[in-house]
Amino acid sequence: MDEMTRLRELRADAPEPDRSTLAPGRQRLTAAIAGGRRERRLRTDWRLAAVGAAVAVTVAALLGTQLVGTSDPHTTGPAATAAGLDLSRPAAETLGGAADFLEGVTPPPEPRDDQWIYTRSVLGEPRLKVPDSQAGEVEYNPDSWIPYRDPAMDKDRSDDEHSAREIYRAAAALPEDPVALLARVRELYPADTTAGAAAEDKEEQTFRGLGVLIESYPLPPAALARIYRAMATIPGIEITDRLVKDAAGREAVAVTREEKGTHQRREILLSPYDFSYAGLRFVVTEDYEPEWPEDFQGAPAQKYTAGDITIDSARTVAAVVDAEGAKP
Repeated sequence: MDEMTRLRELRADAPEPDRSTLAPGRQRLTAAIAGGRRERRLRTDWRLAAVGAAVAVTVAALLGTQLVGTSDPHTTGPAATAAGLDLSRPAAETLGGAADFLEGVTPPPEPRDDQWIYTRSVLGEPRLKVPDSQAGEVEYNPDSWIPYRDPAMDKDRSDDEHSAREIYRAAAALPEDPVALLARVRELYPADTTAGAAAEDKEEQTFRGLGVLIESYPLPPAALARIYRAMATIPGIEITDRLVKDAAGREAVAVTREEKGTHQRREILLSPYDFSYAGLRFVVTEDYEPEWPEDFQGAPAQKYTAGDITIDSARTVAAVVDAEGAKP
């Protein structure tokens, strides 16, 4: 039996998820597959994490996301901060500069309960030195809409799923103290304690949770400033010494931390213009070959080389709109 048939069988008894459930989890699902970590529960079998980045896009398609195609890169306004950005400084100084910038931004009004959050994303193909012989083309819709206030989440959700309104208000209420702020983030995005889940230490859990929080839209600028100041205190946080290219071809600041036991590092990408969320990447840190569960026969052989990019996603548009299907 081939691995795609096995994957379909793993999900054979699962209900068909609706669009609002899938939209916010698409990117975090692919990230979880790459790193063997759970980003959100999304009712997935833990064995999906074992398939690795070699079939990440295909797995996402099997779960019901109507994924891929690309959206055109776009610029995000004048280079107000990029010109003075010095990536040779320690990560704490760069993140502190981002926080200083955000503290001077006038916050827009909070969305109304009847409004929707529109996002447009690009999911790039893995960039591998040794081509993946199992990769195939997948079609997807890069546009998604989620309600700002989502009453459905009050009835059926896991302990780390939150509506856009809940996240906005939780972010606005984050404390100034970095230790207290990071503890609150771990409450919002707890560690996975289900059987078979890959263990993560407190710092990994915190950085993962911060990534999910920073990706959320909208966030008050002052809250994002506090988040960046707190992020700078996590051991192992680094910033690449140059701007990188995201999946949409735009320049981005990469805030990184190595993921224990995965041979990869997580990179949260930020716009160098306004320090908003730009995307997520997983980059291989050393040559390795994925290990498969004993009961997963017929898995494809794939070798990864240091510098490979196994997951590459970018958000190109985020906006508050008045109705599902509306665009800015």
